Amino acid sequence: MPAFLPNYPDPVASLYSDHHPWLLSWLRRRVGDTFDAADLAHDTFVRIIAARRNFDLKSEPRALLTHIAKGLVIDHWRRQDVERAYLDAIAHLPEPEVPSPEVRHLILEALHRIDAMLDAMRGPTREIFLLSQLDGLTYQSIADQMGVSLATVKRHMQTAFVACMKAL
Repeated sequence: MPAFLPNYPDPVASLYSDHHPWLLSWLRRRVGDTFDAADLAHDTFVRIIAARRNFDLKSEPRALLTHIAKGLVIDHWRRQDVERAYLDAIAHLPEPEVPSPEVRHLILEALHRIDAMLDAMRGPTREIFLLSQLDGLTYQSIADQMGVSLATVKRHMQTAFVACMKAL
């Protein structure tokens, strides 16, 4: 065995060899596509490796894999919803105005980052941010509509703007 390889079994490699076929089948039933299931299975193991935490890989390994994979499936469905909504929005555009595949990809990536940022915000912060940025309401109008103080609206907006900067 080469000197740079450990002389002991890698627990992630064992987890992969013992449970990858099962996980792939489990994911295929949920997402309905072999290629998406393979990507999500791969991402599940990448998450375990990247976590750099000492998971108990021997006790309930399928529960751990299922927990991680469920989150990835939800993210996958959310991404599909965003893509579907965007494609529906541009479907009515005249041919010359339809974005190129490259531009469409860039727009979708930006929309995915925005969606993740909004999803990470707490409910009131997200609602206040959207009322301000999408509906164009003033902070005072938002405070009146939501029955909170102007200072509360400003605090939530500050939190939302920090989240926007982190997303960049």
